[in-house]
Amino acid sequence: AMLRLRLLTWDVKDTLLRLRQPVGQSYAAEARAQGLQVQPETLGRFFREVYAAQSRRFPNYGHGQGLSSRQWWLDVVKESFRLSGVQDEAALTKLAEKLYRDYCSSHNWEVLPGAAETLSRCRQLGFRMGVVSNFDSRLEVILSQCDVLHHFEFVLTSEAAGFAKPDGRIFEQALRLGGARPEQAAHIGDDYSRDYRAARAAGMHSFLLRPAGQGEGPEVPPEHVLPTLGHLLALIEK
Repeated sequence: AMLRLRLLTWDVKDTLLRLRQPVGQSYAAEARAQGLQVQPETLGRFFREVYAAQSRRFPNYGHGQGLSSRQWWLDVVKESFRLSGVQDEAALTKLAEKLYRDYCSSHNWEVLPGAAETLSRCRQLGFRMGVVSNFDSRLEVILSQCDVLHHFEFVLTSEAAGFAKPDGRIFEQALRLGGARPEQAAHIGDDYSRDYRAARAAGMHSFLLRPAGQGEGPEVPPEHVLPTLGHLLALIEK
């Protein structure tokens, strides 16, 4: 049975856009540009630790704890470099501010293969479209720089919403913005719990982007799995 959908909501990271290179590599390159030698693997390892700890301590960029997402990120970058051996505070500040700006652009992000074509086709078919992403306020600029912003009627970040996926309230806000009831909407994302399961818990349809050969994740009905974004079109053609 064809789904009677009006609204499609999209996750961004690893669904529509991906990082051009691992964080450790881009951080190390920026350090080199400032005359500092730091190993990409070391930076990458500490970044993952620091990011996880910061996310636990200040969820959703410290929303409701008096932190701005900018300050949240500057702290993560500085601490990642500190643990990797950079002690000079002036250098840390300069690195953090430069990297915060760099991650705002297509310098560090690229559109996943097939994403632009799929978005265009969905718009041609008359779907309303929005973004629902656990991202900070830089997201609109990034989408614009990567030339996909024009596909969307709204961009809802967890920072703006005040709630992060899998919290159902971010999906409720998206449905209001998209003027659709849950059963008229589908969410597309790559994360089982934050995207697929969370959207379904909010009463929406959902599709899980799971490229072939990615290993076994939780059981998902095959008709809800997208080996590529292009596979979506056969499931929702109006």
